[in-house]
Amino acid sequence: MRAYFDNAATTRLDPEVLEAMLPLMTEEFGNPSSIHSHGRKVRTAIERARKTVATLLNTSPAEIFFTSGGTEADNTAIRSSIETYGLTHAITSPLEHHAVLHTLEHLHKQGAVTLNLVEVDEEGRINLAHLEELLRANPGTLVSLMHGNNEIGNLLDLETVGRLCQEYKAVFHSDTVQTMGHYRHDLQQLPVDFIVGAAHKFHGPKGVGFLYVNAHTKSGRGPIHPFIHGGSQERNMRGGTENVYGIVGLAKALEIAYAKMESHRQYIESLKSRMIGQLCERLDGVSFNGLSANLSESLYTVLNVGLPSSEMSDMLLFNLDIAGISASGGSACTSGSNLGSHVLSALPHNDAERGAIRFSFSKYNTVEEVDYAVDTLVELFKREQAAVK
Repeated sequence: MRAYFDNAATTRLDPEVLEAMLPLMTEEFGNPSSIHSHGRKVRTAIERARKTVATLLNTSPAEIFFTSGGTEADNTAIRSSIETYGLTHAITSPLEHHAVLHTLEHLHKQGAVTLNLVEVDEEGRINLAHLEELLRANPGTLVSLMHGNNEIGNLLDLETVGRLCQEYKAVFHSDTVQTMGHYRHDLQQLPVDFIVGAAHKFHGPKGVGFLYVNAHTKSGRGPIHPFIHGGSQERNMRGGTENVYGIVGLAKALEIAYAKMESHRQYIESLKSRMIGQLCERLDGVSFNGLSANLSESLYTVLNVGLPSSEMSDMLLFNLDIAGISASGGSACTSGSNLGSHVLSALPHNDAERGAIRFSFSKYNTVEEVDYAVDTLVELFKREQAAVK
């Protein structure tokens, strides 16, 4: 059996999404910036997609800008807001995706901003009292905190953080890549200035995403300057010919996700719950990192499993792969390097000797795959115990 449990890294393309994209790859091939009929037809497809995304998020199409993915969207929000508004201070956490953390660290090293990291507890919860302390000392700052952590699954209360940011006139950006298409975002009600999406996290194509930019920002500031120059595309906000079929695929994938969100959530959550129960019952010494085993406070798509100290910890992912199981030891963006998880390392009292595997689920996973993954893990540890004896 082959089982794919790395959906937080990327998801399988939905066949309906491919069907929506194909005409833009073949018959409707005009450049959307051209004024002739071929170009106008493609431009219409982009604007229809923009309207779809905006309607689902309860905002205006004028506030949605298509990008190459979540990383570009995060960089645009962070760099352009700092440049446009003349911000000199930023607050983030040590648990952020590298698209945010590395960007802010780089700007800090350049002297563009001073940077503070908000404290987190042993399970990765953001210390809201410390956040307010930092905001009180640095009003009018940039705050960048992710909605759903890609490694340990922790969910942030966007409403509470957003209200804090408004109180201290801070600009609030949230990396919502892991929650987009899995949770509803009502941008008429949500107190955020910027959120982002990446199509390949919700069964759309790779290489396309979007940035929501509040037209006047909740912090009372005006629109940001472009991050990428060189053309008038995206209403002068992003130079470069649009990834037309990617954009159409993104909109279709988000439309499907919203239409079937509740049923998908119930199904996927049942798979996650099943894995938690079986691992607790069958594998001595198992634990769960962050809040990932707390179904009400974590992504229903992510389970980060802490495994007993073992001689084979470094080989666990390799052995699972041999058995046909694809999982992750952390973020896919660093899984090809020798670096450990910066998220797990940032948790106080983290035991570096224990192995950690992130299983992330989608609507395409099955009960049989969950059972096979648990059976395989249990068997691997039984073999090691037998070898030691």
